[in-house]
Amino acid sequence: MNTQRLLATLVPATTAIAAWAAWLGWDQHRDVHPDGSTTGPYAAWQVIGLVLTLLAAVVWSASRHHIAAATLGTTAGLTVAAAYDWSDDSSGLFMVGVVLIALGSLAATAAVSATVSAVSAVRRGTA
Repeated sequence: MNTQRLLATLVPATTAIAAWAAWLGWDQHRDVHPDGSTTGPYAAWQVIGLVLTLLAAVVWSASRHHIAAATLGTTAGLTVAAAYDWSDDSSGLFMVGVVLIALGSLAATAAVSATVSAVSAVRRGTA
């Protein structure tokens, strides 16, 4: 594996892990509303912040035509971060969430990576 491809994989992966810690990792408590219902532990603004942060890393990697690296790096980083963060769940159901994170991030980053790479190729005139 050459250095560019390794970097194109590591940047999204490390960004995903760091972004998870920055946006979601610190919030571990559910919010209890006056009617007794609970939400959380994450607020919408936290998830939106995570997605926008990851979007920058995916665009960076995919614009260099490393579609697989952008997709797999981000997916691996998010999956590792979710598994670590949720592993203290005593019900054992955290793995369902981890699998859903893996599948969702794989689909989303593949679509974004392919789109960014195609747009980048058209701009460069190589399509």
